Amino acid sequence: MNDIVAAFAALHGALFENAVLPALFALGLMDFSEPAFDATEFVLIGLIQIGAVYVLLRPLEAWFPAEPWADRKAVRVDVLYTFLHRIGLVPIAVYALLRPLVDGTDEMLRALGYIPPGVEDAIPALHDSPFLTFVVYLLVLDFADYWRHRLQHRWGLWWALHSLHHSQRQLSFWADDRNHLLDDVIEGLWFSAIAFMIGVGPEQFVAAVMLIRFVESLSHGNVRFGFGRWGERLLVSPRFHRTHHAIGVGHEGRRYGCNFATLLPLWDIVFGSANFSYRGMATGITDQLGGRDYGESFLAQQWLGLKRLAGRA
Repeated sequence: MNDIVAAFAALHGALFENAVLPALFALGLMDFSEPAFDATEFVLIGLIQIGAVYVLLRPLEAWFPAEPWADRKAVRVDVLYTFLHRIGLVPIAVYALLRPLVDGTDEMLRALGYIPPGVEDAIPALHDSPFLTFVVYLLVLDFADYWRHRLQHRWGLWWALHSLHHSQRQLSFWADDRNHLLDDVIEGLWFSAIAFMIGVGPEQFVAAVMLIRFVESLSHGNVRFGFGRWGERLLVSPRFHRTHHAIGVGHEGRRYGCNFATLLPLWDIVFGSANFSYRGMATGITDQLGGRDYGESFLAQQWLGLKRLAGRA
C-alpha cells in the first residue's frame, strides 16, 4: 500500500511540475499554485478511476449484457458526465472546500471548552483499529446515502433534478454519474456534512468515495448477473440496482421506488424497500412512454432539469 501511495505522489508531483506549473507561469497565475496543486490531485484520481472502471467493466457489458443494443449513441452523453464528475470528483472537491471552515469551527469550539465527539468516542475499541474505524465510517455514510436517495425520490423538487439520472433508457456503467449539476452539489454537501459530523479524515474520505463510486459503476452496468441468493443481500449488484431503474417499479409506489441502497441492501431490507424479483425490466421513467422529454444533449438535460424544478417542463 505504501508503494502505491508513493507512486501516486510521484506521478502527482511530476504532472504538476512539468505541466500545470509551467502553464500557470505562462498565464501569470502563480498565485493559484496551491489550489492548482490540490486540483491536479483530484483530476489524477478521477482519471485513474475512469481507467480502472472502463478496463474492468466494459468487457463485462460486452460478454454478459442485460439487454443488447443496436448502437450506444445514447450512452455518449453519460461518458461526458463521467469525465465531468470524476475529474472534478464533486464529493472530494466539496469536502476540500469545506475543510478549512470545519477546522476553524472545531478550533473555536475547543477554545470554548467543547470537544466535538467522534465515532471513536462512541466506540472506544475503534481507537486501536483503523480498519474497523473505516468500516464503521462506511456503514454510517452508506446509511446516510440510503436516506438521501429516498428523499430524492420522495420530495418533488428534488425528484425534478434526480429524475435526469433515471431517464437513461440504455443503462450502463457510465450512467452512474448522469446527474444534474445542482443535484451533484447537493449530494456532495450531504455526503461531506455526514463525514465531518462523524470525524472522517481526508485520506479515509477519499478511500470511501473511490470504493463507493466503483460499486455504483458496477451496479449500473448493462450486465445480467447478480451475486447469488445471499450475495445479493450483502452487496448491491447490477440485478438489484437495475430493478431500481426499472420503468414502473424503481420510482413509483408507496415508497416512491425500491432498492435505494448504494452499497448494502441491508438498509432496503430493514426499511422495507427491497425488491429482489428481478425480471430483466426495461429502464427509464414511466412518463417517457408518454413522450415526456428529458433531453438528449448535456445542455438540454441541464436546462430541462431547471425547468422541471420551476414547474415549467
